[in-house]
Amino acid sequence: MSDPEPIQPSSPTQPMQRAAALAELKAVHKRFGATVALAGLSLQVRPGELLALLGPNGAGKSTAIALWLGLTQPDSGTVRLLGRSPLEVESRRGVGVMMQEAGLAAELRVRELLDLTASYYPAPLPLEEVLALTRTAALGARRYGKLSGGEKRQVQFALAVCGRPRLLFLDEPTVGLDVQAREAMWRTLRDLVASGCSIVLTTHYLEEAQTLADRVAVLAHGRLIACGTVDEIRSVVARKEIRCSSALDAAEICRWPSVLHAARNGNRLQITATDAEEIARRLLAADLQLRDLEIRHAGLSEAFTELTKEAA
Repeated sequence: MSDPEPIQPSSPTQPMQRAAALAELKAVHKRFGATVALAGLSLQVRPGELLALLGPNGAGKSTAIALWLGLTQPDSGTVRLLGRSPLEVESRRGVGVMMQEAGLAAELRVRELLDLTASYYPAPLPLEEVLALTRTAALGARRYGKLSGGEKRQVQFALAVCGRPRLLFLDEPTVGLDVQAREAMWRTLRDLVASGCSIVLTTHYLEEAQTLADRVAVLAHGRLIACGTVDEIRSVVARKEIRCSSALDAAEICRWPSVLHAARNGNRLQITATDAEEIARRLLAADLQLRDLEIRHAGLSEAFTELTKEAA
């Protein structure tokens, strides 16, 4: 069976196309022993965007980031970072990184860690500005080893942005954060993009990508299977969701053509169908008392599930 062609929704605006990519993978192949991590992946990070990398475990997201950071080398293909090889120091000075695992000196205070990290960059942000931007001022005097898991993630984020990066790589940045800290980081990410920083974000929280991303790239088996805005990715999926107040039987509706799922929650019906308009007409004909009819496109979660299922 031949490999599926990647789904490429409509192209973004022309000014974005003309801008030089800040990072690029071009026809990159990478294997680890018998395991194929990337199979001809081509992907760009554009100026002023937040690009969300989505995919199941083993899809190739972390390998793509490791290549951009120069932590591993491709078997074939081209990797560029800020117009250079990722192995050049000048490339790395324009980049901030927050990975899933971080080994930091437990005995150092947060301010000391930030001062040390900032010293590696030519024009870092002032310390107080970093603490304010990342909402970590209250942690500044504490030793890193005494922080909770969520607090350590916040400090790792502060370390990633302290060098005033043009390009920021964030690998599952909000794992372990409570709701308030997560929303605070989202606000900071929006501020960074608004100020001109580009961000590559990997996440398993699909609502995070739906909320933040300018573009979404979906990987499966080391290949790009879809790339576009959130709306473009969602439009690939034909299914829609119907909600209404009705006395109709959900089990009976499940047997209607094009209905994929129907369930009741109190007096509300929730139906997933591939031909929502026809189902809506049938609902209205079957129940003259039907109220509060809503039809909406599938969310990013449904689109992601369907796309990765098709690529399996």
